[in-house]
Amino acid sequence: MDIARTPTTPDGNPEMADAAFEPAQPPVIHRKDYAPFPWLLPATHLEFALGVEHTRVVSTLQIERNPAAAASAHILLNGDGLTAVSVRVDGQETSDWEMEGDNLRLNLSGDAHEISITTEIEPSANTQLMGLYASNGMLCTQCEAEGFRRITFFPDRPDVLSTYTVKMTGPKADFPVLLSNGNKAAEGDNGDGTHWAEWHDPWPKPSYLFALVAGDLVANTDSFTTVSGREVDLAIYVRAQNDGGDLDRTGHAMRSLVKSMKWDEEVFGREYDLDVFNIVAVSDFNMGAMENKGLNVFNTKYVLADPETATDGDFDGVEGVIAHEYFHNWSGNRITCQDWFQLSLKEGFTVLRDQLFSQDMQGEAVKRIEDVRILRSVQFPEDSGPLAHPIRPDSFREISNFYTATVYNKGAEVIRMMRTMCGPEAFRKGTDLYFDRHDGEAATCEDFITAMEDGAGLDLTQFRLWYSQAGTPKVAVDLTHAGDTATLTLRQTVPATADQPGKKPMPIPLKIAMFDRVSGQHSGEQLIVLKTDEQSFNFEGFAEKPILSINRGFSAPVTIERDIADEDLVFLAARDDDPFARYEAMQDLVVGHLTAASGNGLDDSARGTGRLAIAQAFEAVLSDDMLDDSMRGELMMLPGLTFLMEQQLVADPSRIHEEREGLKAWLGARFEDTLVTLHQRVSAVPYDQEATSRGARKVKTQALVYLAAGNSERASQIAAAQYHAADNMTDRQGALMVLTGLGTAARTDTLIDFHRRYAGNELVVDKWFALQASSLHPNAIEHVKALAQHKDFTIRNPNRVRSLYMAFAGNPHAFHAVDGEGYRLIADLILELDPINPQTAARFVSPLGRWRRIEPGRADLMRAELERIKAAENLSRDTFEQVTRSLG
Repeated sequence: MDIARTPTTPDGNPEMADAAFEPAQPPVIHRKDYAPFPWLLPATHLEFALGVEHTRVVSTLQIERNPAAAASAHILLNGDGLTAVSVRVDGQETSDWEMEGDNLRLNLSGDAHEISITTEIEPSANTQLMGLYASNGMLCTQCEAEGFRRITFFPDRPDVLSTYTVKMTGPKADFPVLLSNGNKAAEGDNGDGTHWAEWHDPWPKPSYLFALVAGDLVANTDSFTTVSGREVDLAIYVRAQNDGGDLDRTGHAMRSLVKSMKWDEEVFGREYDLDVFNIVAVSDFNMGAMENKGLNVFNTKYVLADPETATDGDFDGVEGVIAHEYFHNWSGNRITCQDWFQLSLKEGFTVLRDQLFSQDMQGEAVKRIEDVRILRSVQFPEDSGPLAHPIRPDSFREISNFYTATVYNKGAEVIRMMRTMCGPEAFRKGTDLYFDRHDGEAATCEDFITAMEDGAGLDLTQFRLWYSQAGTPKVAVDLTHAGDTATLTLRQTVPATADQPGKKPMPIPLKIAMFDRVSGQHSGEQLIVLKTDEQSFNFEGFAEKPILSINRGFSAPVTIERDIADEDLVFLAARDDDPFARYEAMQDLVVGHLTAASGNGLDDSARGTGRLAIAQAFEAVLSDDMLDDSMRGELMMLPGLTFLMEQQLVADPSRIHEEREGLKAWLGARFEDTLVTLHQRVSAVPYDQEATSRGARKVKTQALVYLAAGNSERASQIAAAQYHAADNMTDRQGALMVLTGLGTAARTDTLIDFHRRYAGNELVVDKWFALQASSLHPNAIEHVKALAQHKDFTIRNPNRVRSLYMAFAGNPHAFHAVDGEGYRLIADLILELDPINPQTAARFVSPLGRWRRIEPGRADLMRAELERIKAAENLSRDTFEQVTRSLG
């Protein structure tokens, strides 16, 4: 499952001070307490009488005792807000059952039974968008992690695997298309205006992978022939009644699917295993997408794309998420998780797989930088805050709060480190062994690690600490020189986190290169592994102290702390042959300067010296004819405010923003003519989706960003001209992004034109909201308030809510307004949204939870808003848990 590319924060729930308002809390679940379910479910049959207002569900379960589990005289079936209409055992109505909270406990004496339970649900009333719910007249499901229990009573846990047969009946006019997992077995017309379809999935799966979609849909179809000759029918469905041309925007998604299927065969040896693969695009969806076996349900954001409505980033997002969910067919479906503590087994591994795929499709250098930027902006703050947890935690309360950047992104980095240590070929041997050993099983992270040891020849005994310890390791670097020998001394620390005050050293693989100062070259890249608290490495053959390039390719998810001269950073930023290391040097140069300037402050002389060093590196980036524009665009980007705030124990957002904007304006003014010339050059590159054209558009936007800071009037004219001349969304959105931060007439004119031009296109209107909420305009808060009252805003659609409020929460200069108005806006949203969609509401708590890292005045205001949320009556378990953990 993809969490809309912005994974959520983890769980935890201290006691509440005022018990009068405390919601009923689920018990703490501990990994050590795992026990197999007492019953096996060889087969599950589901019958649905479908309706938007009312749906009747009859579930028939074939069960038998599990010889690997302790015997039980009953079976406990999970439910959430359900009422059993009837319960039958072996064909006979029974009353030998009772409710335990939301769950149904049924007493059983024999070794094998057939259980049949009828429930009735109301999809149109399901605003949580979990289970079976209605969206624009269609019915769809989302069952991960515990949504299936909102459909029928069932052992809703990932280690209970069953084959499913699903029969759906409904009005043909309302639901002409009936889809479920697996292959279609039969269909028919009842002659009374209703029709039916039956689907069968031959591969045992857990309930979280169940899917059903019914509606008035049209499809883009294609086919794929697997390596063994299986012909697979492919279809991407969208709503037929949407007059926005959605079907025409599915071509890129279909091409991405075909490329994913071919790539997985070639790189990981994984072949698809059903006769059909279906994708359905849904506009009301909490997540990014869901990997249900054979029937992926997607947020429209990650399906629909064409040049007029989608940016280059949108095209990449579609391709990456399509690949991610398809790759889950093996890393998540054929091998699933024993329990939810093992979530990173499927998500971390699959994120790495989609990253490697995207590297091959888009280019390794820029893709690696983009992945690290996400890790640092989302996961590093998680690791250093009150919600820190290992990628395989030992306990949790609310599973919906468990889908985090740590589980997904850091989980991918941990597996990537294994690949770095053994190499791609040995890594493939390890993954082949994992797939062969555990196909058809509910596995654990330990199973994966053991397979990598046995298949790739690694000793991962100490490496297992990466799975059990929270926090981002810090590696202090000291390089000395004597005679012809350079000595590199590394010291690692793993910071204490809430539940883990003491940490052990972990193996940290670091790719390095030593540049000779005379020749400006290095003799080759090396891999060293730091395994202890402190370790030294000697390198001979240097007449003088070399320049160190370290953590090349971001070989380990750590923070490097090094005392390195600005002139050496300028050298690396201009000449390092590792793209990530070059980017890192540029970032370090800017981060060091802005951290010093916004911390203790710099006098005019020191500020000038720092800016000149940055300008020297910046000029090298602008003038390097050997540099492709995609990489040039990355090197031009300044570190984001959130990342800069993370560099200080206590940050003042206003000072950091002021210094960052001051540097940007200085660079924009200093290089104004060069930037205008650069903008003119790349504007001449015609539009397509090839690397050269994409790189040109990235540079074009970055040039505008600096020009707007240095000469707003000139930038406004250039941006307005770019906006109106644009033949693609990347250029149009880039120009509008710059204009939204300026107080010019062109800003108002283009915002009006953009909304008029794309009225009715939900995804593009989302962009319109997000651009204004994330802008540098001094009145951004007032703009957000006004937009919340706009006729196109609805709190019931997660995409629309995220487009306005998550964009605002990620806009530090506005969110951290000194009077606390930004905090109040987000707190008010949480309180309004929580009764409607608690899962989405809970994800907005994290920005407020960073109060410990903010200067005291603002910190008090942030904490007060958390206390206000906590005191609210009838707060959901999702939000309550996040708030109490954030308060500590």
